[in-house]
Amino acid sequence: MEVFFQQIINGLTLGSIYALIALGYTMVYGIIQLINFAHGEMMTIAMYAAVALFAGFGLDPFLATVPVAAVFFVFGYLMQAGLINPFITRPEHSQFMLMVAVAIIMVNGMLMAFGPDARNVQISYQLESWEFGKILLDKPRVYAASMAAATSLALFLFFKGTLTGKAIRACADNHLGALVVGLDVKHLYALTFGLGSACVAVAGCMMILFLDVTPSLGPAYTLLAFIIVIVGGLGSLTGALLGGVLIGLSEALAGLYITPSAKSMFGYGLLILVLLFRPQGLLGKK
Repeated sequence: MEVFFQQIINGLTLGSIYALIALGYTMVYGIIQLINFAHGEMMTIAMYAAVALFAGFGLDPFLATVPVAAVFFVFGYLMQAGLINPFITRPEHSQFMLMVAVAIIMVNGMLMAFGPDARNVQISYQLESWEFGKILLDKPRVYAASMAAATSLALFLFFKGTLTGKAIRACADNHLGALVVGLDVKHLYALTFGLGSACVAVAGCMMILFLDVTPSLGPAYTLLAFIIVIVGGLGSLTGALLGGVLIGLSEALAGLYITPSAKSMFGYGLLILVLLFRPQGLLGKK
């Protein structure tokens, strides 16, 4: 039972980071109606940024979240305003090709800048933990889960409690109505993409604590984010949180009862069940 509860804790902590990755993904889809096929590549760039700041300035990845998220917000805003907005009214296959092209450029840019070798960080408390009976709480996991939860809470408060957040939600509910009442929809779309980019940047700074980064890492996490938002419900922020936690738990339990190499199988199995019995997602709308 101690091992079971240990895996549950590990699954919850990892799932909270998965949820943050999916939050940025589902936010962009729910408001802009754009599937960001470069989402995982953006997270990979954030991981490299955390590695570079740690190697160059000794900056802890948790502290690196502030400058990295700020840079990614500006980058996301400019990319949406200058590159993606002209494609919003075009057919979906044009948007698809655009984001795939952006992802390919990002991967090859990382290969040119960092090479194919894996990179990581080794922080002083990497192997430290708190002990509660036979249950161990790894400090990096607890800190990462706390950072992911705080970022998610801040995002929810922004959308619920600020005028800008309400304006963005209005664009998602009724695009034409938002234009009629005078909202600057293109600016709000750029803000949304910037916020989604900042979320995935924070998640990337946390993920570097648990796995090595290579330029080819991105597509797997783009697919993972896609699975999570389908399980939770496309466009649902709460669904992204639920989906991330469920995928994290399924991977942890699969590693315990079967083999770590089979953890993805459970995530895909959960996806199939959701598509069969609730195609709109657990918290999605028909």
